[in-house]
Amino acid sequence: MIGALVLTAETMTTAWLLYVPVLCWAIWRSPWVELFTDSRRQHLLFGTVFALFLLWLVRRDFDTGVSYHFIGMTAVTLLLDWPLAILGALVAQVGLVALGRQDLAALGVNGLLFIGLPVLVTEACAMLVERAQPKSPFVYIFCSGFLAAALAALLCLLLALGLLWFEGLFEMPIWLSDFIGYLWLIIFPEAFINGMIVSALVVFSPEWLETFNRTRYLSAPWNEGRSGDDT
Repeated sequence: MIGALVLTAETMTTAWLLYVPVLCWAIWRSPWVELFTDSRRQHLLFGTVFALFLLWLVRRDFDTGVSYHFIGMTAVTLLLDWPLAILGALVAQVGLVALGRQDLAALGVNGLLFIGLPVLVTEACAMLVERAQPKSPFVYIFCSGFLAAALAALLCLLLALGLLWFEGLFEMPIWLSDFIGYLWLIIFPEAFINGMIVSALVVFSPEWLETFNRTRYLSAPWNEGRSGDDT
């Protein structure tokens, strides 16, 4: 998470101009009728927002204006689908702003980097997996969970680092090679947390995952063999 003191006013304004259309598009594509009529989906949304808010509270703040916390948006996207994932994360952001744990001026930058980008990566991975139509749920868990979270964390870190370097207000480390060595310490836990959440949902509550094709992944292979014998 990037603080406003290491960003220029032009960058924060530009980020807001990009973030607002993303929010409007998410509002337009959200399944409001299903959300208002399905209490189970409402509970999932409220519980996910609260869990995401608590996850973002557990972070390490640095005096330089940068904070580190796990993202968690991969599991949220697979659970709620991308429109509600973006809006739910926005509510969690507003909660952080209300507690003074995030700068309102930098909310657009952080929203694009740590909400919009992970959602985009996760949605792209899920679409590629669905296009391949694998029958093993382990493919879904690994590609849409572990791999998507790792890739999202890597891109978020690299783009955030590039933005800070471009702004020139953040004191960059002398040896970037030392910084790159820490990427594994950030990417692996992010992938592990999201992957384990997705794994638990697939095993215990697959109906909660909006992007999980239960008909294909959980179909009994012996039924296919029996139907082939009958024909």
